[in-house]
Amino acid sequence: MSFSEQVVRWQRVHGRHDLPWQGTRDPYKVWLSEIMLQQTQVSAVRDYYQRFLQRFPDVASLADAELDEILALWSGLGYYSRARNLHRCAQEVRDRFDGNFPQTATLLQTLPGIGRSTASAISSFCFGERAAILDGNVKRVLSRALGFSADLSTASNERALWRLAEELLPGDRLEENMPRYTQGLMDLGATVCVARNPVCNACPISVSCVGRREGTPHAYPVKTRKLKRSAESLWFLWAQNADSEIWLERRPTPGVWAGLFCFPVFPCQDTLGAAVPARYQSGLQSMPVSVHPLTHKDLHLHPFKVTLPAAALIRGGGGAWFSSEQWPKLGLPAPVRKLLLASHPV
Repeated sequence: MSFSEQVVRWQRVHGRHDLPWQGTRDPYKVWLSEIMLQQTQVSAVRDYYQRFLQRFPDVASLADAELDEILALWSGLGYYSRARNLHRCAQEVRDRFDGNFPQTATLLQTLPGIGRSTASAISSFCFGERAAILDGNVKRVLSRALGFSADLSTASNERALWRLAEELLPGDRLEENMPRYTQGLMDLGATVCVARNPVCNACPISVSCVGRREGTPHAYPVKTRKLKRSAESLWFLWAQNADSEIWLERRPTPGVWAGLFCFPVFPCQDTLGAAVPARYQSGLQSMPVSVHPLTHKDLHLHPFKVTLPAAALIRGGGGAWFSSEQWPKLGLPAPVRKLLLASHPV
C-alpha cells in the first residue's frame, strides 16, 4: 500500500471530522479557514470562523465591507496582516474573477495572502487538484517519514522537500482522495506526529517511517537558522475624558498592529509624559505592566492612565475620542481591548 493510500485510509477512520470548516467544497469557506489557521491553533479559530461567516456569508459581502469592521471582528486573533490581505483578496476575487475563486493552485497564488501551501490546500479540498501542501506540521510529518535530513533553512533544500511531497500525492480518484489525503496530513501533524512526544504507535506510516526506525523522530525536521526571541517595552497613554470616552489613534503601516486603533504608543515614560498637556501631567497614573507575546518578540506594556478634557489635544491631535458604544466596534490590539473591557465592560 502506498504512502498516500495509508494516509487516506487512516484519515477516513481516525482523522478529525468535527471541525466547523469540514464537509464543504465551498472555496470561500475553505479559504477563510485556511487563512485563519495560519500560525494559529484550531481552538482559537473556531469561534472567529463562525462569527465571520455569520457577518460575511460569502466573498461578495466580505469584499464590500469596510476594513475597520473586518479588523474589529479579527481583533484578538493576531497577525493582522492576514485580515488586511483577506479584504484585498476578497476584492480581487470579486473584481478579477467575477466573484468566483480560481480552481488551480497556480492562479490562487496570484491572490493577496495566499501562498503556495494555502493555494494547494484550497484547490485540493475544493477541486480535487493534485497539489501538495507543505506547512509547518506537514514538513515535520514528511521529513520524519522520509528521513529528510537536509537543512530546511536553505531554500534549495525546502524545494527538494516540495518535490518529494509532490511525488507522494495520490494518483487516482483525485476528487475523493486529494481532499482526504490533504486533511490526513494535517491531522497527522496536529494529533499524532506532534513536535514533542509523537504518538508513533498510532501512526499509519510508522512501519516505514525513517524517524521512528532510527529512534530519533525529534531530530526532524532540521532547521539550523532560528530567529532569536527579543523583547521591547512600549508605553501606552490611556486617556479618557469626563464622558468616559477613550482617545485612540490608528497605528501606522507597516509596524506592530498596523491599521488598528490603539492608545498612543511611546518608547519611554518621558516621551509619554511630554505628550500630555503640562497642567494634567500630575494626574498620570501608572497601571500594572503586562507582557504580550508576539511570534518572536515579547512586548512589555506600560499603561499610564489620565483624565483629560475633551478639548485637549494629544500629540498634535492625530486621533479621536471614542465612546463606549464606538470603541468595541473598532479593530483593537488584543491587549488594548483587554484593558478597556476590564475597565469598561460592554
